[in-house]
Amino acid sequence: MSPETIFSLASATAVFAWLILGTAGFIKSSPTHRLLLFVGGRVIPLALCVLYTVVLLSYWGSTPGGNFGSLDGVARLFASPGKLLGGWVHYLAFDLLVARWIIDDVHESSKTRWVLLPCLPLVFMFGPAGLALYFGLKMLIKPSILHPAV
Repeated sequence: MSPETIFSLASATAVFAWLILGTAGFIKSSPTHRLLLFVGGRVIPLALCVLYTVVLLSYWGSTPGGNFGSLDGVARLFASPGKLLGGWVHYLAFDLLVARWIIDDVHESSKTRWVLLPCLPLVFMFGPAGLALYFGLKMLIKPSILHPAV
């Protein structure tokens, strides 16, 4: 399969997982909720992790001079379509895992799910910015809302 085809399939699969996670985030605990979280937040990210490993190994050594020691070295790594694909799949998998962690944290600590509304789309589009927003909201909101036992 070409890197472009794998890119398209991985991206579509990740969007599907995001839709599942977005739905699960607002369903109260039930068998359906747990199934959606498991598929969207564990099965699909794990499949993307396996795909990442396969892509990484398939293109190992395809970028002479590429390394993580300098910005120029990283640019050389991503000059290869295969390595760029690996980087993209890496982002897809980790952003899904971060989203699942945020959903789990909200469900464990609060009945208030509104914090998911701004955070999940931001994680989807800009990964770390969404996680930073979540932590920021967690610190700003009264502890009694996010942590009823406090």
